[in-house]
Amino acid sequence: MYSETSPILGPARVGAAHLAQALLARPTGEYTPHDVSQIIVPAYHRICSEVGVDPLLAVAQMVHETGNLTSFWAARPQRNPAGIGVNGRRQRERPAQSLTWAFNRPTGWWLMGVSFATWQDDAIPAHVGRLLAYALPIGAGDSAQRHMIALALTYRALPDRVRGSAATLKPLGRAHNPSGLGWASPGTQYGARIAVIANRILQRAPGRVAKDAEDDLLVPPADEADIHA
Repeated sequence: MYSETSPILGPARVGAAHLAQALLARPTGEYTPHDVSQIIVPAYHRICSEVGVDPLLAVAQMVHETGNLTSFWAARPQRNPAGIGVNGRRQRERPAQSLTWAFNRPTGWWLMGVSFATWQDDAIPAHVGRLLAYALPIGAGDSAQRHMIALALTYRALPDRVRGSAATLKPLGRAHNPSGLGWASPGTQYGARIAVIANRILQRAPGRVAKDAEDDLLVPPADEADIHA
């Protein structure tokens, strides 16, 4: 079982098919079963396994951040899996430099955050590499891990003092991070909420379908209005 003290680094505990089934038991927004089971989840499982990040925790964080792929930021063309660069800033006028902004047409607001061209080559490496950067101090890790971190930080930089500050889920929240920063702010329950989702995925028997509110596997707990670093 997972808890907020579970390490980010670790082997895969379930296969890609199990993860995909869990996500597909709930609405996934604009993403089809093919998108989830043949593109997004296999890429998470492969990339995480190659660099030693527990794939279940990375997917659980994505589920929490995106409402199981139903959020504005998860949708195309944003493809942002984990609130990367999403800090709550918004404005009506088009930004002078719009690469780190996205236009939400239904609301008429420009929202700050990073968008990604693809899931498998951009968004997921950026997410997994950023997790590695939180888990590993500067200079630590093998060559594959260091390469993934370097790639991720080309999409959005991370202050040096944050490197290695969150080997476990709990200090991903700023409230518990010794650097004074964090993935989510204040993030007082951030790691615990990821662990809840991870455990629900882990416990789901293959082929089981969510049927009622008591089987509410992948609807994230109530948000605490976290913003992101």
